[in-house]
Amino acid sequence: MISESDARAKILNAIRPLPPRTMSILAALDRFAAQDYLARLPLPMFDNSAMDGYAVIATDCKRGARLRVVGEQPAGVDRKLRVEKGTAIRIFTGAPIPNGADGIVMQEDVTRDGDAIVLNADVDAGEFIRQRGCDLSEGQKILSKGERITATKLALLASQGFSEVAVGGEVRAAIISTGDELAKPNEKLQAGQTYDSNLPLLQSLLQQFGANVQLAEHCCDDAGLLRATFERAAENEIIVVTGGVSVGEHDLVQATLRELGAKIDIWRVAIKPGKPFLFGQLRNSFVFGLPGNPVSAFVTCLQFVRPAILWMTGAADVDLAKWPARLDVDLTNDSDRAHYFRGKLERGTFGPIGRQESHALFGLGESNALLRLDVGETRKSGEIVQVQTW
Repeated sequence: MISESDARAKILNAIRPLPPRTMSILAALDRFAAQDYLARLPLPMFDNSAMDGYAVIATDCKRGARLRVVGEQPAGVDRKLRVEKGTAIRIFTGAPIPNGADGIVMQEDVTRDGDAIVLNADVDAGEFIRQRGCDLSEGQKILSKGERITATKLALLASQGFSEVAVGGEVRAAIISTGDELAKPNEKLQAGQTYDSNLPLLQSLLQQFGANVQLAEHCCDDAGLLRATFERAAENEIIVVTGGVSVGEHDLVQATLRELGAKIDIWRVAIKPGKPFLFGQLRNSFVFGLPGNPVSAFVTCLQFVRPAILWMTGAADVDLAKWPARLDVDLTNDSDRAHYFRGKLERGTFGPIGRQESHALFGLGESNALLRLDVGETRKSGEIVQVQTW
């Protein structure tokens, strides 16, 4: 049994990012940039008006001054107009600043009188003018390699004329749940059976992590069927199998993998829940063997499978988000392994929910955060702790 940190390091050292691919920026949401991107254009690209109003010369503009309106500049093509002393040009938000103008007076601050305006306020030079490049300069980095591409980053790329973006490679995944005790939805339960919750749980998580799930199947405790399923699953970059990874007479996963020539690098990790965790390689596929209990499968998927997928898809940061929270109960980890308590983070406060046992699916379903306590660690109610969210 190895430590959680050693297991994670071993997994990430074994895995390499996949070759990048190029795709439309519209398809790149939530993927990771495969290279740095620099601004090709300044933002704004030209001096423009921040308001609907009139372009003026500031020294002409004292309260009560009268200016003749000599033209109109809407947003769009620059009409190459010019403001002379004693004149103004009607202008609209986003429109290019006419030559000679050095300020904008808002339409609310003037009284229109035929082809003239009377100012009801003074105007300072530069007022309500967006200067070229004040938001973004040419050559400025707008997206870093390994950074998640959000909707706002897509808008920034689009503003620079990019229609495509290089992103990390696609991780194809296979998920296998095992065990005669599991039944499919709508099947009639036999005595001693439960419905399979791990398959939809893991499929949803892997899709959330950015993997393309190619295979998601349940396999009963039959060595021949399990072998055939592994053979098909090995066409993918990763295989996630849940249940059957221990060493009981009906736990067939390890033996079957070894028969197929798999190399097992990790077996059992000092984590609670989730000790019976396996990691290895079957040909070109990385294999993650998760415990059969749903909470154990969930925690080990977050702590080991998630960072592996993110690393393969080119993410620079593979850690779960952490937030400070005030603990609302006393908690102690009196086990011999690091313990992840499941609970709810709400309005800056965290409290455990439900039974903290590896089978307790209801409490997990009500939770949105994890609190990790080291062996022997105690935290008192009211203390500030760091919790993970997914």
